[in-house]
Amino acid sequence: MKKQIAILSGDGIGPEVMAQALRVLEWTCDKESISLECIPAYIGGAAYERYEHHFPQETQKICASADAILLGSVGGPIDKAHLPKWKNCEANALLALRKTFSFNINLRPAKIYKVLRDISPLKSTVLGENVEILIVRELMGDVYFGEHYQGIKNNQRYASDLAEYNESQIAAVAHQAFQAALSRSKKVTSVDKANVLATSKLWREVVTEIATHYPEVALQHMLVDNCAMQLILNPRQFDVILTSNLFGDILSDAASVIPGSLGLMPSASINEAGFGLYEPAGGSAPDLADKNIANPIAQILSTAMMLRYSFHREDAAERIENAILKTLEEGYRTRDIAKEGDVVLGTKEFTDKIIENL
Repeated sequence: MKKQIAILSGDGIGPEVMAQALRVLEWTCDKESISLECIPAYIGGAAYERYEHHFPQETQKICASADAILLGSVGGPIDKAHLPKWKNCEANALLALRKTFSFNINLRPAKIYKVLRDISPLKSTVLGENVEILIVRELMGDVYFGEHYQGIKNNQRYASDLAEYNESQIAAVAHQAFQAALSRSKKVTSVDKANVLATSKLWREVVTEIATHYPEVALQHMLVDNCAMQLILNPRQFDVILTSNLFGDILSDAASVIPGSLGLMPSASINEAGFGLYEPAGGSAPDLADKNIANPIAQILSTAMMLRYSFHREDAAERIENAILKTLEEGYRTRDIAKEGDVVLGTKEFTDKIIENL
């Protein structure tokens, strides 16, 4: 029986990089004897044009019946953010997806390709030989989902945002982080603000308890301000970073610039049933749309993550990742990651090279 994938191409560069990712997926599935069916649906501004809703019921139904969701970037031009098509587009689409399917864990890898170290904002001496960080972020708790209030108090404008966590939420994401570490360097750095916040004190307690189930994994606790500094000073010390929703949002964006381009950054969001959403970490870049210059790597790597986590095909995922690496080693680049002497190719042509290397 074929597995079904909901294909939500999104806005801006989303449709064109999605088209290239699907070319890679189709080739890989053919060679690896994987039976998948791709079902397209609308989200974001593209959905609003058709349904006047950023996450319509029609799309929800397709996603609910699928075995995984492959998502492109959503959102429109900043100067048009006031228009109905784009107003609150990302929140209405992405937060609604997370809430509808209870995606409680986000996986964001940040990998430095050796052949691309020159485009990193960090010096080679800082990067060393290998930087490959996985940030495991809780998605359904914290200040994002607590009560928000803005009004008047004591004759002054006043605002408050409630951060909440329970032990089950923390335990679920902690297990995911430790399990990921088992197949990596067996080290988890749990990031909190336990010297100040009650939620962080609970976080540290629960993570420490979960660590006893994984005696072969080393656990380190680190305060978030120190972690932000260490990501820049010595990123190679990290393997798996486990953290809360707010801190994960900030740290994953900080880590995403270390490889040198958001076009290299995939991500996955998974719920407790194992159902997954896979998307590039960057934005929709409407100024680059339909020019055949966007970097498709993040979307293609997101597809590899889908094969790994939703369909348990590590072999197929590695095949795609190795083909991307070989293409880069051969000197081919898209414009955003190119330097003097590289062969700069368009979105489609760069994907052609990846497929040749598959």
